[in-house]
Amino acid sequence: MKQIVIISGKGGTGKTSLAASLAYLARHEAVVADCDVDAADMHLVTAPQRLEKEDFFSGYEAVIDAEGCTGCGMCVEVCHFDAIVPDGDVYRVLPLECEGCGYCPRICPVEAIKMRSLKAGEIYVSRTRWGNLLVHATLGIGSDMSGKLVTEVRKRARRKAEETRTPYLIIDGSPGIGCPVTASVTGTDFVVLVTEPTRSGQHDLERVYEVVRRFGIPAGCVINKADLHAGIAAEIRAFAEKEGIRLLGEFPYDDTFVEAVNAGMSVAEMENTPAAGKMKEVWEKIRSILSP
Repeated sequence: MKQIVIISGKGGTGKTSLAASLAYLARHEAVVADCDVDAADMHLVTAPQRLEKEDFFSGYEAVIDAEGCTGCGMCVEVCHFDAIVPDGDVYRVLPLECEGCGYCPRICPVEAIKMRSLKAGEIYVSRTRWGNLLVHATLGIGSDMSGKLVTEVRKRARRKAEETRTPYLIIDGSPGIGCPVTASVTGTDFVVLVTEPTRSGQHDLERVYEVVRRFGIPAGCVINKADLHAGIAAEIRAFAEKEGIRLLGEFPYDDTFVEAVNAGMSVAEMENTPAAGKMKEVWEKIRSILSP
């Protein structure tokens, strides 16, 4: 089973549009993982039917037993995050402010503070309207556990691919270069970098490729809206050639992408359009690269 992850140095480059099209073209040959958990939107295109749901717990939060609290205020004095506030004659914890450090229960003289596991999100296994299995998730409000949630989504998706003997795992990764991106990329077989010919797009491509290069994973590049700036597009091609990044395809600015989003479809489903044809070419190149 080959793991293919699609990432970008910034949001809005067409990363998910590409990932959804690859999922459509692969169909039964691929399990899909939506690892952009901070802004998961693969479900908008795939219209999945939920098969499984499980709470995801990561980290801890403090909870004060109001009946046991004597109102001494020692917990307030040691909390560095201003997460404990008065509540009448006793105190309570503000969940969104608590960092789960575990200091306050250690100093509570009456042991009225406990640490409990924090629900950081939910993980789903669904069936897309194309027949793929889709593993996706929602991140809890205010949660900073996106990297760990990405790791768990990938783990579940890989397990499903192995159980069903599916040859490909297609991963819609997170944008940027932070922990969720590292969790999306680690241990994959091929990385697809999606960029656009703007200075910020070029800069972010170089930054995210530095992450990929350190993992030693082969990479390919797709340039979206390639005709917006011919000069910068040429610089991106030169950078890709210098770094040994395969150029998988270029898409001109095309209303087909907008039409596909409005219709709740992948670009590859927009039959008889140049964009759909180019999506097929990109998928065939990736398959060729990963074939034994």
